[in-house]
Amino acid sequence: MAHAQDGDQGAYRRLLQDITPYIRSIAGRRLSEPSDIEDAVQDVLLTVHSIRHTYDPTRPFAPWLATIANRRVVDILRRVMRSRSRHTPLEPMHETFASPETNIEEGVSNADVLAKAIDKLPQSQREAVTLLKLKEMSLNDAAVSSGMSVASLKVAMHRALKNLRKIIGDEGGEA
Repeated sequence: MAHAQDGDQGAYRRLLQDITPYIRSIAGRRLSEPSDIEDAVQDVLLTVHSIRHTYDPTRPFAPWLATIANRRVVDILRRVMRSRSRHTPLEPMHETFASPETNIEEGVSNADVLAKAIDKLPQSQREAVTLLKLKEMSLNDAAVSSGMSVASLKVAMHRALKNLRKIIGDEGGEA
């Protein structure tokens, strides 16, 4: 380290290569995940680099390095434990509930129920739903297309949604 402090880049490179396995072993004692261990190694190396000017060449290097490594590993361990306590990992079993393959029949039946419910609406409400929701037209474009005023479309859409809730709710109760 003394040579590295004097500006010998080759000595500094060798030092970093030589201490990396030692740092990895210190991190491996407390951390279990390989990615966490590598993060700790990189963090310790960066810390050594940034505070290398504080090393006193008249004192042993190993205790100086061990202190830095142990403190940085403890910091990382705290961070890892904090993040793990906040997050619940999802198992593959949890993810299948939302996958399209699992709910394919449900999607088809919901679409069928909705289509049948829309067919039961009065013509003006059915047209409002078709233009505004299914074709995703703006109110102005839908008004021009249907010949209805914007206010009439809004009222028809509001009534259509209210009726759809009632129709679908009634059909859901019968099933």
